[in-house]
Amino acid sequence: MTAINCDMGEAFGLYKMGDDAGLMPLIDVANVACGFHGSDFNHMRTTVELAKKHGVKVGAHPSLPDLQGFGRREMKIARDELANCLIYQIGALKGFLEAAGMKLNHIKPHGALYGMAARQEEMAQAVADVADIFRVPLFGMVGTLHEEIYKARGHTFIPEFYADLDYRDDGTVIITREHDAKDPDEAAAKCLRAVTEGKVTSVNGKEVTVGSATICIHSDTPNAVAIAEAVRKAVAPYLDAA
Repeated sequence: MTAINCDMGEAFGLYKMGDDAGLMPLIDVANVACGFHGSDFNHMRTTVELAKKHGVKVGAHPSLPDLQGFGRREMKIARDELANCLIYQIGALKGFLEAAGMKLNHIKPHGALYGMAARQEEMAQAVADVADIFRVPLFGMVGTLHEEIYKARGHTFIPEFYADLDYRDDGTVIITREHDAKDPDEAAAKCLRAVTEGKVTSVNGKEVTVGSATICIHSDTPNAVAIAEAVRKAVAPYLDAA
């Protein structure tokens, strides 16, 4: 079984990012930005309330402190400083969830931090340090330090697949600063194969193993709504709510 999640709530002030209203009815779980790569206090509350309206679970999508680079640039940061950075962001979102009578569902690091935690032990340990506090599952990629360290630290690990990103030969995703539009039918077929076979074809044509307990669509992919519609239709028999 699987679920569809979306990285969203990434507007900031008067700047718009993604069609959250169009996407929310098509997903099961929202990964809500916490202010350090996108979003702010008003957008966090609005996104949480929109999720509640549609019966969508909400997890935290914290980032490196990089608003200018949308959290998609790597930086050097110590384990304890990163943990504090994440506690600060997740705590803010948890406040808005409590105001809406909702619970924090999970934690999923954003962008460059997600990629760094997949291959740098100190970063993965920092994420696990924070999960020790909030006691919720962690989203990540199979065959990486996400799976190895989160499980070793006693946390529930939710294997994630990306509908709108390409994969390297080692099974990790290629995180670009800006996402290009994807063919919805191709994205849907790729997701269906991930769910039924646990495989995806890398950019170099290699067959790699992936997990798909949850499927991610980025709200900043230009045709995200069309992708979400196609993916949901394709994997409908395998959705947890089916």
